Amino acid sequence: MRLAQTQLELHLKQGLHPLYVLVGDEPLAQRECLDAIRAAARAQSFDERTSLTVERNFNWQQIQNYGQSISLFASRRLLEINIPNGKPGVEGGKALQILANQAIPDTTVVIILPALEREAKNSVWFGALDKQAITITLDEVDATHLPKWIANRLAQQGQQTSAATLDFLAHQVEGNLLAANQEVQKLGLLYPQGELSDETVREAVLNVSRYDAFQLGEAVLAGDAARTVRILQGLQDEGEQAVAVMNPLMWTLRPLVRIKQAEMRGENVTNAMTSARIYGDKQSLVKRALARLSLRQLEAALQKLADIDKTAKGLMLGDAWLEISRLCFGLARVRGR
Repeated sequence: MRLAQTQLELHLKQGLHPLYVLVGDEPLAQRECLDAIRAAARAQSFDERTSLTVERNFNWQQIQNYGQSISLFASRRLLEINIPNGKPGVEGGKALQILANQAIPDTTVVIILPALEREAKNSVWFGALDKQAITITLDEVDATHLPKWIANRLAQQGQQTSAATLDFLAHQVEGNLLAANQEVQKLGLLYPQGELSDETVREAVLNVSRYDAFQLGEAVLAGDAARTVRILQGLQDEGEQAVAVMNPLMWTLRPLVRIKQAEMRGENVTNAMTSARIYGDKQSLVKRALARLSLRQLEAALQKLADIDKTAKGLMLGDAWLEISRLCFGLARVRGR
């Protein structure tokens, strides 16, 4: 069954379904859907949560082993399977079909997928999942609808502002919902409920740190190694947490994979960028990056970011900041072939 993101919370109050599939590249929507499902699981006495990320050489036998295992301490379990590249392979496809058709007792499974290419959408494994699961498409908000989206978020915290200021906020975040949500939350922390003046909002939005992760992404795309190093050092000096840099970098690099794939298929690059919500001056920046970076390098970078994210959250050993620095500097240094 297909379900809109806005319908999810109402659905969850009726009880968790055995299988959910989240499809899309919008990171805020993905995070909020996962948070809602996890909160519902806690409220409904789920005592155990397991998260698996499908990487190269992933052992799909883990899924079967999980289904056969019996928890000594939990009566109900939540299993999350993240497939960042949307390509489970032959073995993974078979495992997902079995998972779709044979529910794991006392377990809710969440499959997390990116926006899928036509081949994946038409695959047997996705068809099996889509038939049995609650499928939620993580839709991006079109630029023309972003001011209204911001207004709704402000209203949820009892605030409102003028149409001109909503347009200003939408322009500042350049279509990035994560950044838009952060600005809305900041306004909620800084000011009481009620009408927010144009001057108040502009002062709050423009009063930001000297460096941010979005500037880091731009420096990487531009191939400016010196600026990349300065921003990395600045972020660390300002006490920014490594995990806070992950999503903006992912948001910067993920559309490039889709555009590069379109370019390799002979499609119009400008149309592909527009579909990926990349507009104006940023298009020239992306074109320079596409000329320097191969599809293999971009896909490897996304996989590396997934590993660094685990390190930042304490799930893997290592220095997350060191790995972020190596990755960003390495991408910025790649020269055109």
